[in-house]
Amino acid sequence: MFFRSIVPRSARHSLVSRFISNASSPLLSDLSRGAPIDIHPEVQDALSSKKAVVALETTIVTHGMPYPVNLETAKSVENIVRENGAIPATIGLIGGRVKIGLEPHELEYLADVHKNSAVKISRRDIGPAIALRRDGGTTCSTTLIFAALAGIKVRIFTNELGKIEFHLTLFAMDISADLHELTRCPVGLVSAGVKSILDIGRTLEYLETLGVPVVSYAETYDFPAFYSRRSGFKSPWRVDDPRTAAQILYTQTQLGMSNGTLFGVPIPKEYESIGEKLQESVERAVREAEENGVSKRGKEATPWLLNRVGELTAGKSLTSNVALIENTARIGGQIAVAYAEMEKEHGESRQDAFPRSSVPTPAPPIDVPPAKLIVVGSAAVDVTAQAGLSDVDSSVALHTTVPGTVSLTLGGVARNVAEAAHRISSSQRKDLSSATLLIAPFGNDAFGKLLVDETRRIGMRTDGLLEVATARSAVCNMVLDSEGGLTGGVADMDVIHSLDKDMILHAIQAHQPSLVALDGNLSPDTLKSLVSYCGRNSTPGIEPTSVPKSTTILPAVAASLNLPDASRSPIAFATPNLLELKHMYQEACTGPLGLTSSTRWWSVIDGMALGTEFRMDLEQLGRRSASEHDSSRGTLSFLVEDGIAQMAINLLPFFQHLIIKCGDRGIVVAFRVTGDLAEASPWAQERSNVRARQAIAHGKPGTGTTVLKHFPALTLPQDKIVNVTGAGDSLVGSMIATLLQRPTTFEDPLALDRMITQAQRAAVLTLQSPYAVSPELSTVETEQPLEGRCT
Repeated sequence: MFFRSIVPRSARHSLVSRFISNASSPLLSDLSRGAPIDIHPEVQDALSSKKAVVALETTIVTHGMPYPVNLETAKSVENIVRENGAIPATIGLIGGRVKIGLEPHELEYLADVHKNSAVKISRRDIGPAIALRRDGGTTCSTTLIFAALAGIKVRIFTNELGKIEFHLTLFAMDISADLHELTRCPVGLVSAGVKSILDIGRTLEYLETLGVPVVSYAETYDFPAFYSRRSGFKSPWRVDDPRTAAQILYTQTQLGMSNGTLFGVPIPKEYESIGEKLQESVERAVREAEENGVSKRGKEATPWLLNRVGELTAGKSLTSNVALIENTARIGGQIAVAYAEMEKEHGESRQDAFPRSSVPTPAPPIDVPPAKLIVVGSAAVDVTAQAGLSDVDSSVALHTTVPGTVSLTLGGVARNVAEAAHRISSSQRKDLSSATLLIAPFGNDAFGKLLVDETRRIGMRTDGLLEVATARSAVCNMVLDSEGGLTGGVADMDVIHSLDKDMILHAIQAHQPSLVALDGNLSPDTLKSLVSYCGRNSTPGIEPTSVPKSTTILPAVAASLNLPDASRSPIAFATPNLLELKHMYQEACTGPLGLTSSTRWWSVIDGMALGTEFRMDLEQLGRRSASEHDSSRGTLSFLVEDGIAQMAINLLPFFQHLIIKCGDRGIVVAFRVTGDLAEASPWAQERSNVRARQAIAHGKPGTGTTVLKHFPALTLPQDKIVNVTGAGDSLVGSMIATLLQRPTTFEDPLALDRMITQAQRAAVLTLQSPYAVSPELSTVETEQPLEGRCT
């Protein structure tokens, strides 16, 4: 497993970016041009499965209310929409990317106005704000644009602010862009009407000129005035139930009309008396604006008036604001649900608007914070058929069925590693229960559903599982004899080739994890891109997966040899077995990349200052037994005689830490302690010690220390072994869990001992389990006594 440690670029909240597979035709066109738009998977899933969706704007979050009332109100509105059976799609701009549906931490980021410089985004601001990578709250007009663009065919938009600012003001003839947007976007706009500080009469007249239907959602034709249920003006139409409101929108859709509809929802009756008093403050604020000249300042007039009303009402206007916003959310959700039901009744499907695509999309996520660990690679379903004891001749049994057992379990290198890391880290620290994110593709089939459901059941987050509609989920079908020996099988793993490198990069950029792990199933091109990106922050790592795939990381290594910091290897960690190590070394020495002929390689090797003394230390270490309790495992002479130590040392310029799996002969760890950590590390005071199973070389001044250390395998009777497929992955996952909590583990000899011991214990637990990763890893503690240690 290759790893990448990434240092966040800033202290601000990480942003979770989402990916699109089923997108509306306009959006597909925009995305094909690289448009910076991210649709939340839950929103996309709702649209593609004909569920009700309600779009919500974010100026309430960035400019409408003080913190934390703005955040509390935004969350409340989303919850109300859900309670009424619809999916909320809060729309905002973060880092120059349009977010159609926000993660909780993204919403919190926009709400904390003291930590961001969010701007108010109208139609005119979209291009500049995106180009300059700004954060922003979307106004009504901008939300209408992106709601329509995303293919929110439910055509319902609940104005989260309750203040649309659809106005032609008396003060400066400031015609809001929102008015014109309703003529372009076939979206139902649900609002609390128009504030009385604006020219309501002229607003309604202008909407009539534009051909936009205005409908009072009430028992009367009175058009609401925000704080008041009656503005003194009448709407040309009225409805008082969601079904009829939805019918208006549906009829316009049937006729191919491109305009939207404005629904005016009056403030709840219990707030009407307060509203009348607020109206007096509004009128006073208007008079003051005329007297002090603010009324002549165009767009500055409205914010001044709203602020002044808040001062005059001692904050009571805020309570009413929240009440009417929540009311419009309730009505909007109900209309959205009615519209969705109407579509289903008429047999319409959104699959035409959201055609199947080969671009992966994540499964709908749970509300969780950004991941601290990302594991990228394969996830599969293992179908294992094992023959039972039978009197049938073995030669005949090859051509017929025999009694036995068939089991389905989850597998795949990256998935196994992620599960192991999740189980251990979440058991040791509750705040890490959602820290691990698995990014892996799956198909739109029964195996894919099983993969997602079982991952969720384990307690892991599923927002990194990417559905590829046109591919088959990865399945490994193994046939075993009665003794557990593999007699044959079929592995269908092609879906891994659908894992797009740009999507992985988006996730890494969005989450800013502290550690990234990649498995060798990824293509060399994908690995090269990921290592190149991560190299600008810190260093990465790989689980080679198999001998043929063990060298897929080397092109990425070659492309990263020009890094300015020679003390750091391009890859932070690699976990090969002995055969994979040999293959990696041979390719590095004799392959077309010429890695061991590079200046960078020679400079690092020369700085290690490995002389006769280090070779003698290795020879002494080779005389030690691999296990004091089992002489059949031989000695450590293979380190020198088979060239294992030489290979590992020669690969250190490319891999900072090598964790070599030697089967029943244990683990060999080879690494360099370099940079600022070198002099302060306890390894600087350590010396070669045969009893401690370590050989150490101190390099030239300023180059650090080279360490090679052996860890014997834990003792496990052969008859206790149930399954060998996931032991190595469990070992790697356990190490990642430790490094996630303590990144400097390798720099401390005692911490390194604890990490390897825990990792070996995790492997032993999995060896005794029928699953690829033992559920008992959830009980592994940070520091346990070293029972079973073969020293």
